[in-house]
Amino acid sequence: MPTRPPDFLTILQVLAEYHVDFIVIGGVGAVLQGAPLATFDLDVIHSRVPDNIDRLASALHSLESHYRYHPAERRRPKARDLAGPEHHLLMTNAGPLDLLGIVLGDRSYGDLLGRSVQMRISSDLKIRVLDLAMLITLKEELGREKDKATLGLLRRTLKEQGRA
Repeated sequence: MPTRPPDFLTILQVLAEYHVDFIVIGGVGAVLQGAPLATFDLDVIHSRVPDNIDRLASALHSLESHYRYHPAERRRPKARDLAGPEHHLLMTNAGPLDLLGIVLGDRSYGDLLGRSVQMRISSDLKIRVLDLAMLITLKEELGREKDKATLGLLRRTLKEQGRA
């Protein structure tokens, strides 16, 4: 049975509708900044303050989110789970969403906020995206093969932005 392609815009709109504080940090963020990449999930880091966790949990409920690792169980994330530093690999009714409490051991939403840019995606949607230079730094530090494979494209995109 064919599956429909991810609809990352819908996920972003729902997070914004619920006033969730988050930063897009993965491939989608790179694409939004002009990088010619293909990506299969939406990676975001979220603020772990209690009010934001409550808003995030509500948004995830609206998106019918459940953990991907045991799809048959359809275990839904709970607010208490989202307050920790762990990664939550979710499937939503609009596609895969990876929620990150922290990245690379200790970088939180607050640590990365100053390295993000606000982008207008549509007339009624503004989101925060990790700046390309910091995304490159994270991918260099991760050092995974899939991250190394994208570094040339990301660096070239950053260089082109500097010329614009």
